[in-house]
Amino acid sequence: MSDIDQMPVTMTVNGKKVQRFVDPRTLLIHFLREDLNITGPHIGCETSHCGACTVDLDGKSIKACTLFAVQANGAQITTIEGMANADGTLSALQEGFRQMHGLQCGFCTPGMITRAHRLLQENPNPTEEEIRFGIAGNLCRCTGYQNIVKAIQYAAAKLQGREFQEAAE
Repeated sequence: MSDIDQMPVTMTVNGKKVQRFVDPRTLLIHFLREDLNITGPHIGCETSHCGACTVDLDGKSIKACTLFAVQANGAQITTIEGMANADGTLSALQEGFRQMHGLQCGFCTPGMITRAHRLLQENPNPTEEEIRFGIAGNLCRCTGYQNIVKAIQYAAAKLQGREFQEAAE
């Protein structure tokens, strides 16, 4: 494809404005990974079923394999790379996943944390059922989800200034 067939895109990714020319058929996930070298969002199924490519776009969780980069023109995008605190320390969710052992192989983790971030923005104190429903579009093949749920509960408590209390099993 020649340069003449490419389209300009401008967006803010993890707080930094980026401008590029892209093939109009380039998926956002490929633009992030290949053009911007932002490799936290993973390519899993490329059919929107697994959620490994989940990013936050203009305040909504989206699967970056379902959107063309040109459709994100002008958008604010946050990936897992933009989730840490401004001072570089782990966010409450990242800390929760670490403390509660919410990951094993780690493949789903960036998309899971990004989705959980939006979930907690929408519902700061979700029940276990609401968490499970909220992350239903993100698949994990390793953990069985129990520790992922605990990690999100941990983060919710921390963000509210409460001590996390694990429920007795």
